[in-house]
Amino acid sequence: MALDGLVIAAMVEELQKLLPINKIEKVYQPEIDELLLHIRAQGRNYKLLLSADSSYPRTHFIDHSKENPAAPPNFCMLLRKHLQGGRIISITQPEMERMIIFNIENYDELNVLKSKKLIIEIMGKHSNIILVDSTSDKIIDSIKRVPIDVSRYRQVLPGLTYQMPPAGDKVNPLTVETFEEFSDRLLKDRKDKILKAIYGTFTGISPLISRELCFLSDIEENTPLLGVEEGKLRDLYHSFTSIIEKIKTKAFNPSIYIDDATDKYIDFNVLELQHLSIYRLETFEDVSGMLETFYRNRDIRERIKQKSQDLRKNLNIKLDRLYNKIENLQKDLERAQRAEEYKVKGDLITSNLHLIKGREERISVINYYDAEMPEVVIELDQKLSASQNAQSYYKQYNKYKTAVSEVHRQMDITTDEISYIEEILMNIEHSTHISDLEEIQRELSEAGIIKGKGGRKQKEQGKKPKFLRYLSSDGYEIIIGKNNQQNDEITFKLASKNDLWLHVKDIPGSHTILKVKEDGYSKVALFEAATLAAYYSKGRESTKVAVDYTPRKNVKKPSGAKAGMVIYDHYETVYVDGSLRDIKGVREIE
Repeated sequence: MALDGLVIAAMVEELQKLLPINKIEKVYQPEIDELLLHIRAQGRNYKLLLSADSSYPRTHFIDHSKENPAAPPNFCMLLRKHLQGGRIISITQPEMERMIIFNIENYDELNVLKSKKLIIEIMGKHSNIILVDSTSDKIIDSIKRVPIDVSRYRQVLPGLTYQMPPAGDKVNPLTVETFEEFSDRLLKDRKDKILKAIYGTFTGISPLISRELCFLSDIEENTPLLGVEEGKLRDLYHSFTSIIEKIKTKAFNPSIYIDDATDKYIDFNVLELQHLSIYRLETFEDVSGMLETFYRNRDIRERIKQKSQDLRKNLNIKLDRLYNKIENLQKDLERAQRAEEYKVKGDLITSNLHLIKGREERISVINYYDAEMPEVVIELDQKLSASQNAQSYYKQYNKYKTAVSEVHRQMDITTDEISYIEEILMNIEHSTHISDLEEIQRELSEAGIIKGKGGRKQKEQGKKPKFLRYLSSDGYEIIIGKNNQQNDEITFKLASKNDLWLHVKDIPGSHTILKVKEDGYSKVALFEAATLAAYYSKGRESTKVAVDYTPRKNVKKPSGAKAGMVIYDHYETVYVDGSLRDIKGVREIE
């Protein structure tokens, strides 16, 4: 899943529509490693995202807003000074590299026209966004500074001359014109395997495209170059030239490949890939639509994962402690369940007082309470009299008898705490917006599990919670809570008493509501709602998940119960697959 040179070539072609008449109106830096340019061009407003995120670097238009920090970072302020109000005069991709250069003109404070380059390098963990003076090629600044202790080969610091990222011996595939040139370049190291040799020889060619070339040429991708016959090499060259021709003629077809069985995005590209034809193909009108669709949820989840890292760590530590507590309570329970032995020993001492003549260390008596009447040895405290020893055993009996009920009570409390924290961890996993995470943090703060201002209400009082909403294949609305606060909201405020309430049996999961119509609900809608309830639970990876369902009127919240905790009765159970492979007709709605 790499943004390779082919996708960037298609993106540059799409960006060209900005050029005739444009103006950079605003510059924002919503995240530490990404920029958002608001551009006015041909009477339209565009939002251009430039991300140097180490996991998902990219550039494309977006149609949604992003939340900005209260105080803009220094790099953002610098770009506003140099670029805001300026005009993009050219957009280029040098040598099919994974980079885009924006040449921008703007008047400085002395009303002198100046030219700058805003360069985005889309290169995994080495991704960067760099502002360069076009006249001197000096770096003004970058979103990530790279000193010599980070890289000995290429520093990115203010005042240094900008240098292109090292390309090694790679060649621009657009310049290859003959089979001889192609084979000479490719066969430099015949020990390489064919797949690695392709993407290691040509700029902009990713392992994904290399795999496609092997597939089209009917060559096993792990074949060493030594084992490739000339005929197969010519087949590979023809496949290569057909792809290069599509790039030159801009015959792009932005697409995402989706595995319907798991509802996961497999990959994307601007060319139709035959080796991925087993997956469902979703096509897009433009590259931006493809990239935004592919990255938006993934990007949000990654941000949530980063922002929730400490929270998840603390909850997992607490969970480990609770499991240890359960283990210790179990040991206490085993000891406490021996209470009856102490009573029997007290009774046996009492019934055999005549056998204890002095201060013996132990006494051997017949256990009349056992049907087999074995002889047992009872330890005695020499400091105590016979009757005092009996009383000592009775005291231990009473102590352990009381402990049994207390241990059971503590185990119930601890088990509930474990279930609650596992539910919270699952809610974090299923969060799709930062606001979901904020709701969870607020809930934990109010419950006293983490420190914070738990009583503080949401800033967005008028803002509706971001429940998940789906439409069944036959038109019934299905609503799913993503955390305990949302679970309470949809169950006790949003659902009517006759709507159907669903929840996985005995494991953490989201509350799910199937909105019932005047004529009730369909079996299809019930099955699809149950499948969604299983998918948004800890049973997501299971093939047979029990899901309970009942009219909402049968769901009650016990007094003093934590958020999301309910009891229910008069329910039925349906078994479904925890994946979404069986409900392809369901669609998510806003």
